[in-house]
Amino acid sequence: MFVRKFYISDTHFGHTLMLSPDACNRPFRDTNEMDEAMIARWNSVVADGDIVYHLGDFSMALGNEARMRSIFYRLCGRKILILGNHDFKKPGIVHPTLAGLEWAAPPTPAMETTDEGHRVYLSHYAHRTWPGAQKGAFHFYGHCHGELAAMGRSRDVGVDCRDVAFTPRTFKELTKGMR
Repeated sequence: MFVRKFYISDTHFGHTLMLSPDACNRPFRDTNEMDEAMIARWNSVVADGDIVYHLGDFSMALGNEARMRSIFYRLCGRKILILGNHDFKKPGIVHPTLAGLEWAAPPTPAMETTDEGHRVYLSHYAHRTWPGAQKGAFHFYGHCHGELAAMGRSRDVGVDCRDVAFTPRTFKELTKGMR
């Protein structure tokens, strides 16, 4: 079976602020509608055997372990978490709710993968340079909520980016026009 890779960031499941015009102004009535829409969009493209790299800020409802576990286990695919600023209980300590989920690999601040023969550096934060940048490597990041324009082979993969549209995307989709 062919395994596909997907990338996404900044879902902020359960985070009311994401609905505010002063923040991301996501087009949902409440966090339940937002969460359900993102789960449906995720599962519309990701199959159980696929890999999804989540580039941080998975949820802001980490105090509600039952809700987070429910959301996590409803999402298809093998999930790998690149830690974001909201994924910690305190500096250096991954929130226990996130740490207790069955990630396909231990959550990490950054990592590299290959996709379609290209190196891809993954981090929650945008970098001006990254491992392999001078040799054609790509860099995917989150944190910016669609507010930082792509530059060269580097781009935001957050749900708030217009072409991501709350849905995990493939390398091919994300790099269209970048190669």
